[in-house]
Amino acid sequence: MNRDYRNDRGRNDIARNDRDRNDSEKNDGARNDIVRNDRPRNDSSRNCSDNRNNRKKRSWLAVIILSVITVLLAAGVVVAVIANNKQNKNYAEQASGGPHLGPSIQVTGSGTVVSPDMEQENEEAEQESTEPEKQILHFVDAHDNWYDVEIDPGVEKHPYDLSKMSNDQTICTYEDETYTSRRGIDVSAYQGGIDWISVAGSGIEFAFVRTGYRGYGAEGTLVSDDLAPSNILGAQEAGLDVGVYFFSQAINEEEAVEEADFVLSMIQPYELQLPVVFDSENILDDDARTDNVSGEQFTKNAVAFCERIKAAGYDAAIYSNMKWEAFTYDLKELSDYPIWYADYELLPQTPYRFTWWQYSEKGYVPGVEGEVDLDIEILRK
Repeated sequence: MNRDYRNDRGRNDIARNDRDRNDSEKNDGARNDIVRNDRPRNDSSRNCSDNRNNRKKRSWLAVIILSVITVLLAAGVVVAVIANNKQNKNYAEQASGGPHLGPSIQVTGSGTVVSPDMEQENEEAEQESTEPEKQILHFVDAHDNWYDVEIDPGVEKHPYDLSKMSNDQTICTYEDETYTSRRGIDVSAYQGGIDWISVAGSGIEFAFVRTGYRGYGAEGTLVSDDLAPSNILGAQEAGLDVGVYFFSQAINEEEAVEEADFVLSMIQPYELQLPVVFDSENILDDDARTDNVSGEQFTKNAVAFCERIKAAGYDAAIYSNMKWEAFTYDLKELSDYPIWYADYELLPQTPYRFTWWQYSEKGYVPGVEGEVDLDIEILRK
C-alpha cells in the first residue's frame, strides 16, 4: 500500500510538471503576442521606447521566475523517481528471497516481510496460545461469605474423583480404583469424657486429640489440654490410630518452635500413628495477638513448627481451610507436609492436595456427648 501511494504521488508531481510546461508555453505565446503588438505607433518615439523597455524587463523577469520553478519541480521529480526505483529494487529482492531490507524489516524464506515488532507480537501470541487458561475458584467459607480466587498452577492438586465421594454429613466415604477412606473424629476437653470403646464400635478408626493451645491474648500463654493423656490412651486402647494437634497463636517462628517443644514434652510417653498437626486459625469474635500477622509469617511459623516436630522423630502435618489456602498460606512452601483440610460443604472445595478432610463440626458419634468434628482419611489401597 505504501509503495503504490508513493508512485501515485510521483505521477502527480509529473502531472504538475506537465501543467507547468504547458503554462510556460502559454506564457511564451503571450510574450510573442506582446512582441508582435509592440510596434511603433503614432505616439512619441520616447514614450514608445520606455514602454518597450518596461515590457521587456517584465517579460524577462517572468521567464526567470518560471525557469526557477521549472528547475525546482524537475528536481523533485528526479528525487521521487530515484526513491521509487530504490523501493522497487527492495521489493524485487524481497520476492526473490534476497538480502535484509534494513534495520527494521527482514525477509523470511517464504518471502514474507517481517519486522521485529511483528516477530515479538507473533511470539507473544504463540506464548498466550500455549499458556493454560487461568482457572478461577468460586468458594464459600463457613460463615457463608463467597470468594473468587485464581487457582495456583504451581501447587500440587489432589488426585480424587469427587463424584466418588459420598457424604450425608453424618457418614462420609470415598472409594475409587486407587484410593479408599476411613472415618475419624477430632476431640478436645470440650467433649468431656469419651467412651472410646463405643466410638470404635460405631466405625471410627482414627482420632486427632488436642494437646493444648496458646492463648490469643497479648501474653499468649501456653495451656495444655487436661484430657489429652486420657484421650490418647483411651483411643489407642480401643484400637484407633491417634495423632495430635496444637492450636497455635504464634506471631513469629520463635513462638512456633516454643509451641512445638511444648507438644513434644506432652507426647513423649506415647507412640503416635498419625502426625502432630500445626493448627493456626483466626479469632473472629475478639481481638487477637495474631490479627496483624502476615500470610508470609504464618507460613514461616508452620514450617518452623513442623521442622521441629520432624527433627524429634515424629511426622508433621498442617491444618488448613480454603480461605487460608487462598489468602494466607503459601502452599508451595508447605509442599513437604500433609494437609488436614477443613470444609463443611458437601464436597471439598479445594483443588489442592489433602490427606484428611474435616467435613463436619456438628457430628454425632456413639460414646461422645454432644457435637463432635467428623473426619475422613483418604489413603491408597
